Order: sequence, then C-alpha cells, then structure tokens
Amino acid sequence: MLEVYADIWCPFAHVGLRAAVRERARLGRDDVELVVRAWPLELVNGAPLDPQATADHVADLRAQVAPELFDGFDPTAFPTTTLPALALASAAYGRDAAVGEAVSLALRDALFEHGLDISDAGVLRDVALTYGIDPASARHHATVLEEWRGGQKRGVKGSPHFFCGVAEAFCPSLDIERDAGGHLLMRRSSKELASFLEGCLRS
Repeated sequence: MLEVYADIWCPFAHVGLRAAVRERARLGRDDVELVVRAWPLELVNGAPLDPQATADHVADLRAQVAPELFDGFDPTAFPTTTLPALALASAAYGRDAAVGEAVSLALRDALFEHGLDISDAGVLRDVALTYGIDPASARHHATVLEEWRGGQKRGVKGSPHFFCGVAEAFCPSLDIERDAGGHLLMRRSSKELASFLEGCLRS
C-alpha cells in the first residue's frame, strides 16, 4: 500500500499524485492500493489557503514543470474549505480503495482541471453520484481529523508526504527552491520519485 498525506487544494499534491499514478502504471503495479489520507492545510496552518497565492503556485507549476495540468483552474471559484471534500474522499474509501482513489483524484480534477468549487455542496453531490457513494457523514468528518492527528504523529512535513512501509518521502516528484526574490524555482524530480516507488512497489 502507498499512503499519501495531502490536501485537495494543494497544487503540488495534484502534480505528485498524478506522477505517482503514472509511475505505478509504468511499473505494472496497478494492484498496489493508493490511499490518500487527509492533511487539511487549513487546520495545519490555522487558516484556509489564499486563492491568489495558490494561483501563483499554479502558474509557476504550469510554466516550469506541468504544462499539461491546471488547464481549467479558476481562482475565482477557489474553495473556502476542503474539509467536506476530504470527508467525501473518506466516505469513498469506506466503499473500497479503488473508489477512494478515484474520488480523491476526481476532486482534484474538479478543482484544478474543471474550475469547480469543491466546497460547494452541489459539486460534492455530483461527485458522489458519479461514483455511486453516499454523502459524507459525521463519521467521515471525524476520520478526517483522525487522519490529520495520525499524520502529526507520523511526522508529516506537508502536502504531499508519501509513506510506503517504513520508507517515506516528502514531495518526491518535485525539486523546489526559491530564488533571491523569493520566487519558486521548480523542476520534476523523476528519479527521486521513481527510486522511492520502485523500492516501495517492487518489495
């Protein structure tokens, strides 16, 4: 099992999860479960993500490493919270790992590829209907908090943080630095991701 602690509105996690799914397929290990656990940044940071700061990160990611992603991102439809969406992903994992993975990725696509507000109840209802799952309950909202607290105990550094058995890697798909002006400089870290996943998926 490959576990990833991540938030839905984190653009770096969107890139990382897409890369992990591609690498898993390249290795012929689609049988390995991808479990995306909640790392709610609004609780980690004490405030929701800033739409403009996220839009800047999206622009940097598109320009530097992922021109194929974020095509429909709309900062004016940026969600006010991801807690209900994270709870819906938890409900999907309650069905099975395949549905959980599909919903986790679909929620990110809704936000970053289709410009939808994933804090909107109607958007979440449509996702639930598409994948044949019930809306999130109080139990699933509680699971989000449990996963966040569990991530704290495991030493999660941020979104996305990968775990596979005793191995772990924070944001292994990207190499990120800042220039003298504080701007992000990024490049794909394909070798680091491949090395981590090969060791994980071939064991």
